Amino acid sequence: MRNVALILVGAAIILALSYVLSPFRNYQLATVGAYFCVTAGLTVLTGLNGQLSLGHGALMAVGAYTLAMTQNELAGNGQWTLPVAVLAAIAVTTAVGAVVGLAAARLRGPYLAGLTLAVAVVVPAITSTWDTTFNSDQGLSVSVDPPPPALGYDFPYERWQAWLTWAGALLTLLFLANLIRSRFGRNLKAVRDDEAAARLAGINVARTQVMAFVVSAACAGLGGALIAVLSQSVSPGAFPLALSLFLVMAIVIGGLGRLAGALWGAVLLVVLPATTHSLTDSIDVSAAVAQRLEGNLPLAIFGVVLIVVMLAFPGGIASLPSKVLRRKR
Repeated sequence: MRNVALILVGAAIILALSYVLSPFRNYQLATVGAYFCVTAGLTVLTGLNGQLSLGHGALMAVGAYTLAMTQNELAGNGQWTLPVAVLAAIAVTTAVGAVVGLAAARLRGPYLAGLTLAVAVVVPAITSTWDTTFNSDQGLSVSVDPPPPALGYDFPYERWQAWLTWAGALLTLLFLANLIRSRFGRNLKAVRDDEAAARLAGINVARTQVMAFVVSAACAGLGGALIAVLSQSVSPGAFPLALSLFLVMAIVIGGLGRLAGALWGAVLLVVLPATTHSLTDSIDVSAAVAQRLEGNLPLAIFGVVLIVVMLAFPGGIASLPSKVLRRKR
């Protein structure tokens, strides 16, 4: 009941914000919700189970392309097509995550990171190579219906986007919060802390690790599908290797192993690139230099923020309130 109450409070906050924010800020709010689905799932995998993944950007691409292809096939048949396309995206990404998870359960440390890194490279390459299906580097457009007529014909589309993405984000939060407090959540932490002790306690380590990857992949598929809905297009360039690196850095900066940290990480994924873009526009440089800054400056800023946060409060931004309270006491 406590988790349900928190979700209802969160829904009320998002609803209120969507009415006071400008259309552009509502779009940013919606993007935070989409990224939160991914960072929350990655927090479960890396923070609670100890498996490092550098391929979640590729899993987002799987969800995005599945939604695009399903939605384009069903477009024009009513509002029910979008939930069906989202469920298809989650199902396909979950299947891909299960395959990767079976292989990942046999690997540790840098070998696991290498496997997921290969996934991050291979998936965009597949979409670029099979141009008849995925339209190569141009990608696919996504046909999305306007808001339901019951909301009014002048209802802001950006507000509707914020409602859609945060409905998915809050449901993800409710599911993961209950999962973490369950026996399975305790098994995740036990395997992370000591695999040998977990085996002695009767925990199936391999199955736990595969299930952690499956849950995380499903969340990444949902996040990728929501990103496709927001941008109304998908292409290999939208899911580069750098995105997977940003996702890992975001959950570390936000607070590894905490869903609140995943929320902070999602906020950073939206705020820092926008700040970088504004900073690049304010600098009077040539077009070639500006293009280089646009590509490399976000990664540099993320790295600097990561170093500062780890030195100031190693538990991430989410640990800051508890740290302040301890000092006051």
